[in-house]
Amino acid sequence: MSRSTSRKPTHPGAVFKADILVPLGLSVTSAAKAMGVSRKHLSLFVNGRASCGKELALRIATATGTSAISWLSMQNRYDVWEIEHSDDCDLKSICQLSEIATLEGISK
Repeated sequence: MSRSTSRKPTHPGAVFKADILVPLGLSVTSAAKAMGVSRKHLSLFVNGRASCGKELALRIATATGTSAISWLSMQNRYDVWEIEHSDDCDLKSICQLSEIATLEGISK
């Protein structure tokens, strides 16, 4: 896995807001009620402070005629970019397992 230098992916909550809520003129409260989620959770999601899990992805997909996989993929891209660009992620200390196996004479 190599660190990507491309721009940070858009959080799926921002996409939901820009592509669904704003064009339809819906409030977070009315959308949350229609989808059967709490207003607080949807607000956190729309503002990039909550992830799009499988349940929310399925509810959004059902309510918008999109696919759950598209929402989960957006979240996954966002999460991977975040961890790859995090100071907490020390990937330099990780060795390739195939190199270790070769050094130990385990490789076939």
